[in-house]
Amino acid sequence: MDEDIAIINTNTRSEKIKNFFINNKNKIIIFIVSILLISILFFGYLEYTKKENIKISNLYNKTIIDFNDENKKKTSDTLIEIVNKKDPTYSPLSLYFIIDNNLLEDRNRINALFDILIQKTSLDKEIKNLLVFKKGLFNADQSNESELLEILDPLIKTESVWKSHALYLMAEFFYAKNEKLKSKEFFNQIISLENSNLDITQEAQKRLNRDFSD
Repeated sequence: MDEDIAIINTNTRSEKIKNFFINNKNKIIIFIVSILLISILFFGYLEYTKKENIKISNLYNKTIIDFNDENKKKTSDTLIEIVNKKDPTYSPLSLYFIIDNNLLEDRNRINALFDILIQKTSLDKEIKNLLVFKKGLFNADQSNESELLEILDPLIKTESVWKSHALYLMAEFFYAKNEKLKSKEFFNQIISLENSNLDITQEAQKRLNRDFSD
């Protein structure tokens, strides 16, 4: 009797499973096809991204190797193109090369390239903070107080490892303008930071002892 009941239960389960697949055949097919399509698209995207990264890498390296005084415009145009591709490795390197070799004279265009990297490129948080500092450094000689503070504000208001660098830049900015009270205030902020860069802290203390001692 027990064996008969077990056989009936087994047959009932099999019939339920069979009916489930029959009744939901279309849904199951759609689900399987969707999974396959998603997998194909995902791995296709990874392969495409890999190829694009290789292309950008090759383009950057070739541009740098071929650079000379006669092809500055071509080099600049290519590196700007790479910045606009928003590559996390070669876009920042391209902008650094442009600045280090004075390939662009238009400060507004360079600031626009900084903004592409800072605002639109997928980068590690501290890499973006480094770019903010470099933007401030690039503009320090030609900006007024409010402009420079606006650029460096994202660093000054956070606990970034680049905060002490930004404070030091502001301290030097005010010292160069003979606004020593403001300069001293920023030097003091540096030495009071818990995670301040050690070299920056030591230099700030030297400056306070040397230039602001009564």
